[in-house]
Amino acid sequence: MTFNKFTFLLLLVPLSFLSACGDNGSSELTEWMATARKEMKLSTPKLVPPKVFVPAGYTQKDELDPFNASKLLAVLARMKADSNNGPDMERRKEALEAFPLDSLKMVGTIEKGGLKQALVQADKTVYQAKVGGYIGQNFGLITGIAEDGVDIKETVQDAAGEWVERKVKLELQESQK
Repeated sequence: MTFNKFTFLLLLVPLSFLSACGDNGSSELTEWMATARKEMKLSTPKLVPPKVFVPAGYTQKDELDPFNASKLLAVLARMKADSNNGPDMERRKEALEAFPLDSLKMVGTIEKGGLKQALVQADKTVYQAKVGGYIGQNFGLITGIAEDGVDIKETVQDAAGEWVERKVKLELQESQK
């Protein structure tokens, strides 16, 4: 392979450009890096030692397993036996139990045979209600009758399906003339 003058010149020109810019730029960069190293202060925070783990012994190995299905069934059976405050579903319904409590109005009281009775209006009919009678659609038991209202103990189911009692009052409605 022979080199002519033209090929030689083509190789010589780029090499001369590379040699001209080689040393100048690297010396400035080296100086900047040296000053940056001197000015920079390194600080590493001390590490906090880890907490000491002290294992606790299991002391409940002789107790009943809390995840045992038989224990859960026993607790549920005991709860069901304790919650015998549900309404008597076999009892014959009274006339005032056909109406929701908010549609009933107490319009007065009367005394019959020494016992106070409430006069309760449902639709356009007036009924007599006495203590121990039932009223409303939530198994409401009348517990007291006064001049200003009727005290009622309703038995309703909560979100868990348990029967709970709540006290409400049907107040006397003043006549509108």
